[in-house]
Amino acid sequence: MDAEPFDMENLADELHELVPGFSGLHEIMKFNTGQSNPTYRVEADSGRYVLRAKPPGTLLKSAHQVDREYRVMKALADQGVPVPKVLGLSDEHSAIGRMYFVMELIEGHIFWDPALPETTMTERTAVYDGMNQVLAKLHSVDPEAAGLGDFGRPGNYFARQIRRWSEQYLASKTDELEDMDKLMSWLNENLPEDDGQVSVVHGDFRLDNMIFDGHGGHVLALIDWELSTLGHPMADLAYQCMQWRLPHDSGFRGLGGLDRDQLGIPQEAVYVARYTERSGIKADNWTFCLAFSFFRLASILQGVYKRSLDGNASNPERARDYGKAVPLLAMMAGDVITGKA
Repeated sequence: MDAEPFDMENLADELHELVPGFSGLHEIMKFNTGQSNPTYRVEADSGRYVLRAKPPGTLLKSAHQVDREYRVMKALADQGVPVPKVLGLSDEHSAIGRMYFVMELIEGHIFWDPALPETTMTERTAVYDGMNQVLAKLHSVDPEAAGLGDFGRPGNYFARQIRRWSEQYLASKTDELEDMDKLMSWLNENLPEDDGQVSVVHGDFRLDNMIFDGHGGHVLALIDWELSTLGHPMADLAYQCMQWRLPHDSGFRGLGGLDRDQLGIPQEAVYVARYTERSGIKADNWTFCLAFSFFRLASILQGVYKRSLDGNASNPERARDYGKAVPLLAMMAGDVITGKA
């Protein structure tokens, strides 16, 4: 972690007003992980906290809405979904010059490699089952009962998302990529009818956005809610299941090419079946959902890459590597569509 050159005196005064019981700011260190909203560890006399802020610079209109993260986490805390407790939200005129929120620091373990090499076979099975439980629990939350009935727009979620990410991809485009152009056309031409299924969706549901209690399967917290909205639950499930197809030796650390049975990691079909049993939600239009997930991730990473060129990326070196992955994701989406993957 790296120290940040904030005005510590002004920030300390602001945190004292914003966070109940806050006192004695010592230091604030930036986490090296994460590409979108800069996240910091805060050390104070009153305890340890996490501060998550908008990035500096010119931003895309619909991106980096930390106030939405704050809202959804606050709402879900009362619905049995494991999230960090949020403690305060600033405005755009804060001591650091941009909006941020503060939450409790969850002490636990984050797994970065989906093969879970540091665990036993039994522990791997438990970790994947723990993730499955959390996803089913999230999608079982009644948005209206949680106060999130207006957290997303009505209508066909996939239609909205294809439009949004197509616009953001084109706004961040740096090179001509025929596979992405073909993919956008295919998604629009094969858009399924709206089935009325609406859940709170996380938007970036994957292993390293969960904090576990040691090497067991108990999830202490699901983090990084920047992309959350009301939408179709299959979007979250298909997004996570990309991991089964992505190569393990790539920057994505996927499960492709690994002997999952030997590792104790469920096959995709087993994982999906367990989710549907728990949630009661059918996994319809699976090819479309997977292709959409590859497209969406490619669009996100293209935006990260463009920010690195503009000097606004949280981790510029890694952002440039992500930009190189966009063609791979577009190609893999094509393989899903044609049945090659």
